[in-house]
Amino acid sequence: MSDETFVVPVAVPVSMPGLKVAIIGAGKMGGILLQAFLKNNLVSADQIFATVQHPDRAQALSAQFGVKVTTDNLAAAEQADVILLGVKPIQVPDLMLQIQPALTAQKTVISIAASVKTRSIEDAAGCDLAVIRAMPNTPAMIAAGVTALCSGRFVSQEQMMMAQRIFQTVGRTVVVDEKHMDAVTGLSGSGPAFLYIIIEALAEAGVNVGLPRDVATLLAAQTTLGSARMVLETGYHPALLKDAVTTPAGCTVDGILELEEGGLRVTLIKAVKRATQRAKELANG
Repeated sequence: MSDETFVVPVAVPVSMPGLKVAIIGAGKMGGILLQAFLKNNLVSADQIFATVQHPDRAQALSAQFGVKVTTDNLAAAEQADVILLGVKPIQVPDLMLQIQPALTAQKTVISIAASVKTRSIEDAAGCDLAVIRAMPNTPAMIAAGVTALCSGRFVSQEQMMMAQRIFQTVGRTVVVDEKHMDAVTGLSGSGPAFLYIIIEALAEAGVNVGLPRDVATLLAAQTTLGSARMVLETGYHPALLKDAVTTPAGCTVDGILELEEGGLRVTLIKAVKRATQRAKELANG
């Protein structure tokens, strides 16, 4: 008889048993969240109701993930406790008209439509609906995102905690006042694009000084990742961490002088401010 011990795997219970979630618009970000919910066992497959625009896409998603996917937004909303709005901002008014008969004060709506204010969703609901606005960013695709959340007038502390748990499946969360959501859009929403340009520039510089392109790209990307983790995990101010690298009369200080002369710091600040202003313009129609 073998001495090996066979361990029967224990099924991990879902984090939110009984909670029914509708993902209205399981496109790019909605699809990311759908996969994250299942991967992290947040809810079981039979607790998720997703919608897309086209029947072929619905059938493919349903077969892929084992969840119910339809083109009927109202039916999905009727079955759910939490309704996640994953459509484009311009589509929100029409969507609210579609699902309004399913909305009650006992349900929670979470919107990831950029620049759409909680008040506009509340007004369209016709009841004291709990509305939470969320701004995730694209690194959510690899569970390394950050999502800012703000609450409408009728949201309880328990509902906000539930929303945080939902978005923790794709990274970190932060709760802010709604007046800061445009700034969030400008910083963390647009920020990945700004950082990709920085990584690309660092890699090009590496190639310029003789490194193979694949090596230069790896060094640039991993250095960016490691530096970000240092800020998050040590809690130190970025300036303090910068000073730790910058030895007197060394290589780094010469490079920093070039960055300052080129206006990198001011340019990044202006980029975030401009993106924030554009978010405000979109929010005001």
